[in-house]
Amino acid sequence: MKPQMLVLAALSALPGWPQALNPAQVTELVLANHILAHEGVLDAYGHVSVRDARNPTHFLLASHLAAGVVTAADILEYDLDSKPIRADAPTGYTERFIHSEIYRARPDVMAVVHCHAPDLIPFSVTGIALRPVYHMAAFLGEGVPVFEIRDAGGVTDMLIRNPDLGHALAQTLGNKPAALMRGHGAVVVADSLHVVVGRAYYMNMNAHLQQQALLMGRPVSYLETEEARKAAPQDGFERFWNYGKSQVDMRK
Repeated sequence: MKPQMLVLAALSALPGWPQALNPAQVTELVLANHILAHEGVLDAYGHVSVRDARNPTHFLLASHLAAGVVTAADILEYDLDSKPIRADAPTGYTERFIHSEIYRARPDVMAVVHCHAPDLIPFSVTGIALRPVYHMAAFLGEGVPVFEIRDAGGVTDMLIRNPDLGHALAQTLGNKPAALMRGHGAVVVADSLHVVVGRAYYMNMNAHLQQQALLMGRPVSYLETEEARKAAPQDGFERFWNYGKSQVDMRK
């Protein structure tokens, strides 16, 4: 049995521990954290979650840790009020309301990433739209709205600290695959954990490439609507997931 599964088995035997989490889903969520950290999408901050395969009104998210150090023992189960199911749960992320309110608003969403990737920030503060220049980020062709927290909560510390702000962010996201957060970062959603990891990575790469193209001082040829529609599915980003997994595994 893999070490992470041994941890889960031991934890589930403790008195008061809730019904054991799905070991395979926990393992994949830990891997998603490590891939996104290794690829520079998440650093000391940001997080990734997945809707609970056993209960669609719950989701799984790590406790208050940097993504690169998350282990199976750190994965917590939450309800859609962002309340942990475990009575003795450790401190969770302040911005867990991002995840709960998106899951509440979007039954189609199975995984969420919140990141602060640096190349995305300029597009959240300049009014220049983030648009697909790169076929791997064709899903951006649906449009990337920008969340303005001042419209929802006035002057704040920029964090999504409560359900009202989470709801406002979810409303800005609407039915899109991603949204920017002014001066803060982004949220990315998908119908699977593998896809959301791929989207988060290639969204950041597209932002970098778009900035480079704009600096060249010539008109930028963005993907056309139909091109973006045809290119968006990719292969479910399975090759990126397998590549990311191989890079993480090599560190062990």
